[in-house]
Amino acid sequence: MKFTILTIFPEMFAPLRESILKRAQEADLIKIDLVNFRDYAESKHKNVDDVPYGGGSGMVLKPEPIYRAVRDLSAPAGSRRILLLSPQGKVFDQKAAARLALYDELIFICGHYEGFDERIRFLADEEISIGDFVLTGGELAAMVIVDAVARLIPGVLGKTSSSMNDSHSEGLLEYPQYTRPPDFEGMQVPEILLSGHHAKIQEWRRKESLRRTFLRRPELLEKIEFETGDYQLLEELVNDHPEFDSYRSKWEHLKPRSKRMKKKMNYSQE
Repeated sequence: MKFTILTIFPEMFAPLRESILKRAQEADLIKIDLVNFRDYAESKHKNVDDVPYGGGSGMVLKPEPIYRAVRDLSAPAGSRRILLLSPQGKVFDQKAAARLALYDELIFICGHYEGFDERIRFLADEEISIGDFVLTGGELAAMVIVDAVARLIPGVLGKTSSSMNDSHSEGLLEYPQYTRPPDFEGMQVPEILLSGHHAKIQEWRRKESLRRTFLRRPELLEKIEFETGDYQLLEELVNDHPEFDSYRSKWEHLKPRSKRMKKKMNYSQE
């Protein structure tokens, strides 16, 4: 997968040449191209911004350099998406990362200063934000999205299960993780994780994932499609956290039917 980033501060992207993303680039799993759109400014001083019409504070990015930079990009070898980093865009999340990972190329337009000339928006397929706050530029947002999308590319993390178990991959926060030693300053690893009983461990992890999501990000539960096996785990969580009961309508349909009810239904069909 190819990531093309239009920016006037290419040196800010040095972290993308480290760790997992560095290995992914060396293995040709992903490619990251940095394009300084200041190179496409035609003025003597290579200006890419100007004062806003109508007055106001700050400087606004001019359309010409960015249009020239985008038009100078090589023709797409496959599907591609042009993203404008903007606090006015739709907020990026894990579902967006999975959707964007399906493209062959993502092109990022990083703003700076007071904002974009409105005509630059017509270049983009979509505007995207990483949250309801304002940054000094789109560079940090672009790096966040590149990292989140790249790790979904097969082979980047080594094992597909590594990304599948992440927080938000299934709409839930990730379960607690532990490693050696089993006892550190009186804080012990849960015995179930030391048992070697894989089915029980998976059940514990699912339950703790549900618990952590409810306690830390309860709004996520509104979007989750619970699994059939979650019913008993959720009922146990209600005992631990009575306030969890307010979400019961979300999983009530998963309640197993009693054998007596099934038998009665069979008689009625005869």
